[in-house]
Formats: sequence, C-alpha cells, structure tokens
Amino acid sequence: MSISSGNLLDLGSHPLPIPNLSQYMKVGRKIIGAGLNYKALLKLKGLPVPEKPTIFLKPSTAYITEGQSIEVSKDFEIIQEVELGVVIGRQCKNVSESEAMQYVGGYCLALDMTNGTLMKEAQAQGLPWCLGKGFDTACPVSQFIPLEKIPNPEDIEIWCKVNGELKQKSRTSDMVFTIPQLISFVSKFMTLDPNDVIITGSPPGMCPVAPGDVIEAGVADIVIMTFPVKSSQ
Repeated sequence: MSISSGNLLDLGSHPLPIPNLSQYMKVGRKIIGAGLNYKALLKLKGLPVPEKPTIFLKPSTAYITEGQSIEVSKDFEIIQEVELGVVIGRQCKNVSESEAMQYVGGYCLALDMTNGTLMKEAQAQGLPWCLGKGFDTACPVSQFIPLEKIPNPEDIEIWCKVNGELKQKSRTSDMVFTIPQLISFVSKFMTLDPNDVIITGSPPGMCPVAPGDVIEAGVADIVIMTFPVKSSQ
C-alpha cells in the first residue's frame, strides 16, 4: 500500500506513516454511524441527552461517489442527512479518548440516506436499523479530505441544500459526543481498520427527497458535493 508523504501519526516518540486513504470508499470495510448526536436535534425531538452513543452500521456497498445517483423507491420515504465523516488512518482497538485523534487519517463529507419508512417500523418495534440505513446508495460521500484541511474538526460548519434550498446548517461543536469520544467508544467493541469511516451524526433539518431532486452538501467551503436523486424502479 502506498504511503502519503508527510502524513504521520504521532504515536509517542515513534511517528508512524498513515496509509494512502484517498480510495477509502473503495477499500474500507466498515461504515459506523452515530445516531441522534446533535444537541439541537435532541432538543427539537424532546429527547434527553444520552449517556452513551447510539451506534449503527452501513455496509460498504452503500457507498456512492459524485457521478453516481441516489436511488429511491416510490414505496418508501427516503430522507437526507448530512454528516462529517472521520476516516480511520491506522488500526486501533480499545483506545482512550486522549489517544483517539492519533488514529484519524482524514475526513470526508457524507450523506446518511435513511429509509424513514423502515426506520419508523424498526424503532417502534425495537428492531435493528440495518435495512433503514444500509440500502444501496445510502452513503454518498465526498473525496478524501486531508487532516490539514480541517485543523479543528470539533468546530467546523456542515450544510446541505435540496434543489438549492438550504435545509441543514450547523457546526460540529453542537455534537453530543465528540470525535475522540466516538472513536474510543466504538473501539471498545470492534477493531477499527484503516479506511473505515465513522459518520458522526446529523443536525436538524433533514427532509424527504424524491426522484428529480438534487442534493448539494458541503464542509464549510472546503469540499462541496452534488448528488442527483433518481427512481430505483
């Protein structure tokens, strides 16, 4: 695997090179999601602040990149949710919060497309979220964002427009659980590998989309991505 020049993990006195993560969406094995992770969203829904993160998984087959389309079925309500993604740079297991950022290789922007119909059924019955979160085209993502482009991921703006209308705009400082907290928590249960992605939750404003819609999203003005929506049938 090739090495990105000048991109090192500082692990004590022995910095280690981070693998080339530019194709994370093609070689990454896990997409880990954090649900209900914005304070404003919890307030809007009248929910208490949770004591620990709500974690779910999307399969890597959910990835699409610009040039591809989000596919939605007329039988379901499909909702857009914009999120900052954290690309893991080196394998880690059971890491502390204080060490967690040493394993971040970079970032991406992601849309956590959600089948609202199936999610409502799953949540009402206490069932897993996998079908509501893991369908094909459910994780549109941007190009890889190097660490130096986002020096302070704990306070960066993310936004999303549908057909030119602003639907979501917030800052990651409103997250309930920070990036180090999410990495530390998840790594206690599963090993995180290079190119795995943690999508860190979405602020209020998410809305249903339909064939013909165009979704535009950005991390401040650092990366902007556009995805059309089409029918899957």
